[in-house]
Amino acid sequence: MVKQIKIGIIGIQGAISEHANIMQKTLKKNKKPGKVIIIRDKNQINDIDGLLIPGGESTTISNFLIKNGMYDEILNRINENNIAVMGTCAGCVLLAKKINKTINNNCLLKAIDMKVIRNAFGGQRQSFEKKIDIKGFKKPYNAFFIRAPIIKEVWSDCKILAKVDNKIVMVRQNNFLALSFHPELTEDTRIHEYFLDMIN
Repeated sequence: MVKQIKIGIIGIQGAISEHANIMQKTLKKNKKPGKVIIIRDKNQINDIDGLLIPGGESTTISNFLIKNGMYDEILNRINENNIAVMGTCAGCVLLAKKINKTINNNCLLKAIDMKVIRNAFGGQRQSFEKKIDIKGFKKPYNAFFIRAPIIKEVWSDCKILAKVDNKIVMVRQNNFLALSFHPELTEDTRIHEYFLDMIN
């Protein structure tokens, strides 16, 4: 019997339904048996193979994860390296080992050797979309940036996958993927397919 892949999406803030829809579309397109689960309880963390952390406000998301005991559960899975995690926008911030300044009550998951600057592309009015080249992708990807962070620097085994105007916007380290932009706001499934391929 083929194992069913279980993908969890942190259900606190951000484009949760959009992530769920494109993930389900990706599973169907690639003919992979799978299930998408909205995560709001710590007991759900150990039952998934992959985790998506959507955009939103990183401090709010972090505080919720800590308050509900989800932070420790996710951190344990990350430290055991037995889960794939993709963080978009605020999720990208939470996966960083360093950020540009100390934020009260904001606990990072410290999965990726990178330093991130929050809202570095500007506020809501500075949101934009741009075609970017992603390493391994044959065609450019139309990326949506909304109050987006910048990955200021990387080190160790962290690999740069995409830049915008020489600013890093997508990286991967082991089974962890971080993006400054929002892949759930397009019909292009390639990034979610890339993430699926990261799941052992």
